[in-house]
Amino acid sequence: MSKRILSLAVFTLLIGLSFSGCGDNDKKVETIETEPITFTKEGVLYLIKASGDTIQKLDIELAESDYEHQTGLMYRESMKEDQGMLFLYTSERVRSFYMKNTYIPLDIIYYDADSSLVSIQKNATPRDETSLPSEGPAQYILEINGGLSDQWGLEKNDTFSFERIE
Repeated sequence: MSKRILSLAVFTLLIGLSFSGCGDNDKKVETIETEPITFTKEGVLYLIKASGDTIQKLDIELAESDYEHQTGLMYRESMKEDQGMLFLYTSERVRSFYMKNTYIPLDIIYYDADSSLVSIQKNATPRDETSLPSEGPAQYILEINGGLSDQWGLEKNDTFSFERIE
């Protein structure tokens, strides 16, 4: 009797599997279209030479929350030359960024608590998960399009100042 029950169970399972697959090939895969992430101006930042001369003025987005720190410029298709993202932290320490899900090359500029340039990770490779650490303690990090730090001649001890806009 147990062989008969086992055979019936196997038969029922096979029939069930064959019916559950019916019509699956006719289903259309839906792609979800998402809106592109757009730049939101939250402040103005001035890059300043150690001598005091202004190098460049940028419109910036601010990254202040944990979520904003973690996502940064991920999923952006582009960014204008006069735009950037400034990461604000409450303390100074060695920091490290990476380019996971970031589609554009970036220069990652690390600044200390006094807004003095500590180090630059130049032309970070899109979608690369390699750690890109600061060369010393940093409290602020500015991300700009790759290559601009060389174009603008940014160097250690250059500074920045910024203003929030309401």
